[in-house]
Amino acid sequence: MKFCKHAYYYTKDLDSAKDVAQDSWSIIMKRIGSLKDTNKFGSWAMAIVTRKSIDWLRKRKKETTQKELYHDNATIISSDDFVEDSENDLILMRQLIARLPKEQQLVLTFFYMEEFTINEISGILKVPSGTVKSRLFKAREKLKQSLKNRNYEK
Repeated sequence: MKFCKHAYYYTKDLDSAKDVAQDSWSIIMKRIGSLKDTNKFGSWAMAIVTRKSIDWLRKRKKETTQKELYHDNATIISSDDFVEDSENDLILMRQLIARLPKEQQLVLTFFYMEEFTINEISGILKVPSGTVKSRLFKAREKLKQSLKNRNYEK
């Protein structure tokens, strides 16, 4: 379920996400013998799902771009429609996060939703932990500024 959800983050298509997750499990099962530290299984396997998802995106770049444009346009809400309750706050946060660069969206998702550590995220994305920290900081600052502009923070 977790792999499918992660693949869906990239593909924005449930059937494709299931295919990516299944392909990932095939690779995981073939390469499980090469895993030296069993405590790192989660981040190791998630890195495989990430790479398979990125491969899927490269193969279907044109089609995916059209779906993302449709998805982005369908989820935009105007400030007039905003009512201060927890459901609308969640919608607003998702909208603001969707406007961030993909790298920042990923680290926010991994850190807050998937509850991975900085080092695990570093392993999954194959970037230094300092880069993960920087992306996380920049994403938080952009979200803070967006909320400040909407008068949620003073």
